[in-house]
Order: sequence, then structure tokens, then C-alpha cells
Amino acid sequence: MGRVQLFEICLSHGRSVYSPGEPLAGAVRVRLGAPLPFRDIRVSCTGSCRVSDKANGTAWVVEEGYFNSVLSLADKGSLSAGEHTFSFQFLLPATAPTSFEGPFGKIVHQVQATIHTPRFSKDHQCSCVFYILSPLNLNSIPDIEQPNVASTTKKFSYKLVKTGSVALTASTDLRGYVAGQVLRLQADIENQSGKSTGPVMASLLQKVSYKAKRWIYDLRTIAEVEGSGVKAWRRSQWQEQILLPALPQSALPGCSLIHVDYYLQVSLKAPEATVTLPIFIGNIAVNQAPLSPQPGPGPPPGVLSLVPSAPPQEDVEAVAGRPHFTDPVSLFTTSHSQQLPPATFGTVTCVSEPGPQDGSPASYPLAPALCISTGATVPYFAEGPGGPVPTTSTSILPPEYSSQCHPYEAPPSYEQSCSSADPSLTPRS
Repeated sequence: MGRVQLFEICLSHGRSVYSPGEPLAGAVRVRLGAPLPFRDIRVSCTGSCRVSDKANGTAWVVEEGYFNSVLSLADKGSLSAGEHTFSFQFLLPATAPTSFEGPFGKIVHQVQATIHTPRFSKDHQCSCVFYILSPLNLNSIPDIEQPNVASTTKKFSYKLVKTGSVALTASTDLRGYVAGQVLRLQADIENQSGKSTGPVMASLLQKVSYKAKRWIYDLRTIAEVEGSGVKAWRRSQWQEQILLPALPQSALPGCSLIHVDYYLQVSLKAPEATVTLPIFIGNIAVNQAPLSPQPGPGPPPGVLSLVPSAPPQEDVEAVAGRPHFTDPVSLFTTSHSQQLPPATFGTVTCVSEPGPQDGSPASYPLAPALCISTGATVPYFAEGPGGPVPTTSTSILPPEYSSQCHPYEAPPSYEQSCSSADPSLTPRS
């Protein structure tokens, strides 16, 4: 019609991030080149989650609403030429979940204004997206300050008849981190055989679960680092530091359709031995002194010492000639790589509002308060001779999944295989 020259929504003080239970205020601005009759002018504030069964799809198969408030700004009448401003205010619910955006779904909060015109005339609409941050306080997670330790022992054969085993123990200094914090990893490896092991690798994994018709799992290797192998009859120790970047927080409380989990997986290539440590990403750091192990020559506190088992009878000759276990030998890092964000989500949306919450870490002032997109990368700090080089190794996924093209779907359980009923699944963490 050419009458509407400007139609926009402006949030007060230029804010874009809000907390649950907080008032959201703003104004709708309209500039007209000629009078415009209308039936009414309304503004709505909505929050919802939408999930698709196709990557980057726009056809939503499941939706979940969190709030939908509507205000009437003006009743039937006519707007004269010129500029008009209509103020509004909404109270955001205390249960609203944190904003999120991924390839299979999103949690979106927005304000939308509509001018309903008389019959046979075109209605006018505009919208403004805002973000909600419901801070995850890591201190509310049980045992978050306890040591994060996992271990396994793997037996394997070599030279047809000879056998041996490898004991792998991995630990981190904490179980939860915030953006800008350093994750300290330590791996203790005892090679109780006459053959050298393959390289050791650590991978930071992100698993996002989407509840469509079935649960869909988007698995990403945020970063991985590779260390050298362990020689025969040796005990070695590997230490790494990972700087946590801006990543979507764990869990997304209040949303039942999307769940975010993180893992640190440490593995040996030969023999194949893997341990997985669950990691929490939050907004408020652990404020207690960690009880986790400090770097040292021995295994973490609270973990039984790994004593080399007696070699099998057929390996008597090797036993006679092998050296005794001494202090651990430090392994050096051989390569690291970073999984770049997909082209569609090449720009990670991070915003630094609102201001620091009480108890938030003062030592990480540059870390953005909110990151809503997946696919961020992690820089590694290697401790060892020589500079790391990019690795060509494939992504390492949690044990229950295979490295196929995503989306990843959980394998059916025994009960599901024997029944034709539509299963009600929950994501495996």
C-alpha cells in the first residue's frame, strides 16, 4: 500500500538477553506516509521449542510452547500520517528455558506486533527475537566438586600366543566448567605386556538429543588431541589442558524436547580401550576447592593403585628380561584438531547480557554469558616437545553409537525389537 514506511519493535535499553521471571518492556514504532485505518493493533510475547526430523529443516514435526501473552495496543480506528509509538511490557515466566539453536531444533523467544487492517486489506507484521538465559549453577549438581575418574583394563593377544593387558585411568580436575575455564586432563597408562600400545587420544564430545517422532542424536567432536603410545612394560602419564570456549549449557532445564550432554572420552587405539567422563557446562562455576587429583607421579586419590599382574606362562622369557616398573614416563602430544562449525552454523551466536550473576566467576570476565549455537571449537594447550600438527583421525563417539553420518538414532532395545508398539524413548546420557 506504500503507507507504512517503518514498523519495528524496540526493546528498552537495547537489551537482548533476559532472565526468567524478569519484566520485558519495549515499544512498537510505526511511521506512516498516509492515514491507515485498522481494526486493532496487538503485540504478543511467545516462547516455544520446535524440532524437525531433518537437518536444517523448516517443517517442524514436534512443537512445545512455554508462554504466549497478547496485549491490545489500540482498538478500531485510524492512524494519521506521521510517527506513532505504543509501549508494552510483559512478565517472563520463571520456568522459561534457555534459548538454543541447533540443526534439528531450536528454542525461540520473540515479540511480534500486528496491525490488523479492514477486510480485503493487507495486515502488517514485525517481530523481534530476544534471548532467555536461565543460568545453570554448577554447584547445584550433586558431587560436582568430587574427582571425575574412570578406569578400565583391556586384555589383548600378540604374536599369536603371547597375551598381556593395559590399564587405563583418566581423570579431570572438576566435573563441571564454565566458558573460559581450563579443563585439566590426566591419563595414567600401565602397559602390562611385551608390546607397545597405539596412540592415546582424548576427545571432547557434545551430544544433543532431539525428541522428534523418535529421539535423534546429533553427535559432534568439539576437539580431539592425540598423544604418543606407551612402550612395553612401561607406566606412563599424559597431561593436557583444554580451554573451554562458549558452548550451550548442559541439560536446558524446562525443555522436554532438547537435551544437551558433554563427554570427555579418553581411548587407546591398540588395544582398544576407552573410558568416558561426563562433563557439565554451566554458567556459574564451582566455588569450592576441587578435591580432584593434582598432577603427580601416582594415580588419583581414592583410586586403587594398579599393580602389574603376573604375565602368562607362555611369556616367561619376556618376564625374565623385562625391566621393573619405575616412575611414570610423561607422554608428549603428537597432534590435535578442531572440528570447525558447519557452514549453516558457521557463526556461533554469543551474547554477554545480562550482567554477572551473584557467584559467577570473576576470573573469566571475557566469557560470553550465553551461547545458543552448537559447533564451537576448543583450543588445546599441549605440554610436550614439538608443536602439534593437525590429525586426520576420525571422530570418536560414545560407545553405544557408530561413526555414521548424522542424524544418529539410538539402537532399538530388546523390548522394542520384539514389539510393534510405538516406543517412548528417553535420551541416554
